[in-house]
Amino acid sequence: MGAGAVLEPLTVVVLLFGGAWINRSPDVLSGTTSPLSSSFFEDDADVPELPLAHQVEGEEAVDVETQRISKSKRSLSPSLLPSQEDKWREREMKIPAFGYRRVVQTPNTAVFRNRLLSRILHKFPFLVEAWYWALIYWVYQLGRAFTAVTIVEGTVHVARRHALQLIEIEQQLHIFWEAPIQKFFMSFPRLMTGINWLYSFIHIPGTITFLVVLYYYAITRNRYIQRRSVQHEAGLGPAGSPSGPWLYEARRRTMAVCNLLAFVVFTLWPCMPPRLLSDPDYDGPQAETAKSFGFVDTVHGEEGASSVWTQNRFCNQYAAMPSLHFGYSLLVGLTVMTIPLAPRHSQPWKTIQIPFFNHSHPNLSPKIRLPSTRRMVCLAVGFLYPFSILTAIVATANHFILDAVAGSVVCCLGWKFNDVLLNLLVLEDWFLWCLRIHKPVQVPLDSNWPKQGLAIKEGWPPEKTTIVVHAS
Repeated sequence: MGAGAVLEPLTVVVLLFGGAWINRSPDVLSGTTSPLSSSFFEDDADVPELPLAHQVEGEEAVDVETQRISKSKRSLSPSLLPSQEDKWREREMKIPAFGYRRVVQTPNTAVFRNRLLSRILHKFPFLVEAWYWALIYWVYQLGRAFTAVTIVEGTVHVARRHALQLIEIEQQLHIFWEAPIQKFFMSFPRLMTGINWLYSFIHIPGTITFLVVLYYYAITRNRYIQRRSVQHEAGLGPAGSPSGPWLYEARRRTMAVCNLLAFVVFTLWPCMPPRLLSDPDYDGPQAETAKSFGFVDTVHGEEGASSVWTQNRFCNQYAAMPSLHFGYSLLVGLTVMTIPLAPRHSQPWKTIQIPFFNHSHPNLSPKIRLPSTRRMVCLAVGFLYPFSILTAIVATANHFILDAVAGSVVCCLGWKFNDVLLNLLVLEDWFLWCLRIHKPVQVPLDSNWPKQGLAIKEGWPPEKTTIVVHAS
């Protein structure tokens, strides 16, 4: 691997910290001062962050609402002492599938909002995401490493038997296409080299790049739009994306659930990748059958593209089922295909009438609405990325087709049930309280922006006009 052992982790570090810089907060959005200096942006220090107004009826309700707003303004003022903050907050723990629901109290880390680390996180909120990614990735990798170093010879035989069982199932389903697919691509050496590189180097950097770009699109870009003068076209809604923090956070949690499910599966059901079936050193009872398929390890050979991520002593070589390469790529592809676009970018590109269905009344003929140009680009990219990864994992003999199917199932389960991880916010509150850190909370773009939910601080020069989001 040589220089790759340094360059590949360095690429990940650059992507994460580059993402933190790209997704840094503007000077002022939430009404607090700069995270690095309490007097750096003195003109902005008195801009309050207000809670989202609720509809109230009756004098008593108005009094309650007034008290709530006053309390929010008081608690969010950076000039107040931490002792004036509420020391506890409520978190809801629930598992809908089992009807479990419970409200618990956790420490309110807002009392640490003015500490140095909290201010740094406020300025560079993507650092929180870098921490989440590192936590998810290393917990998963440590689990794989444990299974890798504890593998015994019997486990290898079980993994080989499971791989041969998959081949039998695919043959019965008439989808055992791995061997002919690999032979086809190996007849084009340059193309095969590109596929090897795609398999080895796109998975982790590509996933991080996706997280950086999605965070920017769903969160950072909207903040900058809010900070600038109002960009609103009549009848088309806000200029920003109607997506928000919920979209990004759901995808990040989905990846965590995918890792958890994958770890459970390959620990309980180890499976050998196709490339290892041709191991020349194996001469056991299944050797003839295993080697008869002619799979070739194109990635880890002399002319391959071996990566530090795919070849090290802590890498579990018998974790082919499910394929997270494809599971992650499917998640990326589906997100890109379904990403909410700004209203002005989601208008149909063209409407085509089909007159031959109704010659007598052509105006009543069915119509086909072609999606906008941006939507078509999203659909193309969202399809091509997982399709390319599927081609790579099969052509390099690193996964069976059923491994990809299992990766799809894992992705769908993670997509559907990712909110179960919200229960871990209770532990996170205690963890951050021990570290004396307050994590910034992202505020979604108001659906009625700019008519509601925003307050403009007047009297400033146009280039310094600040729009403050009212957030609960």
